[in-house]
Amino acid sequence: MATSELRGSSLKLTRIESVSADETVHHVDQLESEALDTFYEAVGGNRPITAAEIGLDAGDVIVGPEYYRVDLV
Repeated sequence: MATSELRGSSLKLTRIESVSADETVHHVDQLESEALDTFYEAVGGNRPITAAEIGLDAGDVIVGPEYYRVDLV
């Protein structure tokens, strides 16, 4: 499902241990500054976000020192 189809959908970031080779992975330093701020706010506050805020699709993975999967709420 493309980001444009998810714009109003609530998403959450779920910490995961590893990723498989077929998953789409984004490194935190690849995120736009607003998306990066949203990422840190969501992880720190454990709050839901929207696809419009993060610019990623459900199922995508963000990696910094840890892995987080973007999931539908």
